[in-house]
Amino acid sequence: MSKNSRSESYAAAGVDITAGYKAVELMKKHIARTKNDGVCSGIGGFGGLYIPSIAGMKEPVLVSGTDGCGTKVKLAILLDKHDTIGIDAVAMCVNDIICVGAKPLFFLDYIACGKNIPEKIAEIVGGVAEGCVQSGAALIGGETAEHPGMMPVDDYDLAGFAVGIVDREKILDNSKVEEGDVIIALPSSGVHSNGFSLVRKVLDVENADLTEYIPELGCGIGEALLTPTKIYVKPVLALMENVTVKAISHITGGGFYENIPRSLPDGMSAKIKKSDVRIHPLFNIIQKAGDIDERDMFNTFNMGVGMSIVVSGAEADKALEVLRANGEDAYILGEIVKSDEGVILC
Repeated sequence: MSKNSRSESYAAAGVDITAGYKAVELMKKHIARTKNDGVCSGIGGFGGLYIPSIAGMKEPVLVSGTDGCGTKVKLAILLDKHDTIGIDAVAMCVNDIICVGAKPLFFLDYIACGKNIPEKIAEIVGGVAEGCVQSGAALIGGETAEHPGMMPVDDYDLAGFAVGIVDREKILDNSKVEEGDVIIALPSSGVHSNGFSLVRKVLDVENADLTEYIPELGCGIGEALLTPTKIYVKPVLALMENVTVKAISHITGGGFYENIPRSLPDGMSAKIKKSDVRIHPLFNIIQKAGDIDERDMFNTFNMGVGMSIVVSGAEADKALEVLRANGEDAYILGEIVKSDEGVILC
């Protein structure tokens, strides 16, 4: 970057380009943590360069995913805690692409803000970097844009996208899912990054005491809500090396009813006993506060299940063993049955 690059007129309009330079300097230490063998460019160019390893692949396929954190960002702003929201941004993307069997390669972020406060931007990017480390992806670029007059000075939004790779013959396409297969649940860390418009409304977070200790949560409601989305990439990659994974669903907005059917072929449904779902205590608090119908809860939130995986009944025990060895408290959630309902909660 040029040491002579500055504009008093632009600064007077609300955009301080020198603040952007400072933010980049502060975030470099975070970005360095994510570097892997494919990275072949530094930060500051017009594009991030990456050389993927395709050794052993017959027909490598690139897989991309993009997402943001929704209005969960509002919680980070209210609590003035910005070091974890970046994990959410990465998680929402890499958890999607792992559903087709792809290994994440790299990630880029985009931050729009009312005012570029370098320390805050670096804190946000620090969270992005942590998410990249957890998923094995490299942070190879990004963009921070000041939007004076369009956003309040303290506001920002965060989004990004990930690119992964998978051999075409190993793409998970649900074609092998059949009656009698077992559905395995990977527990969520809480609400993750979906349904926060409803959460904010029923809990009145703008006016509530977010630091008040809640015994069943073991912390304040604000801390529990801001807990970052769990990243499942490494346990799932380990699982795919040891058993035949037939389908994966990332349980995001739309809950069970929208997401689980996305990984199932026509004529097959997921049969799940409600009593078998290990519901995170946050959802009981949310449901009670908003007097929300049970079906709406399961059609909005992950309810404590961040990801579901379909394997054959014969490999279920081995799958649980592998997942638990890789840090996941996985359990049997249900089974695949012949039906056109998509999800049968009984």
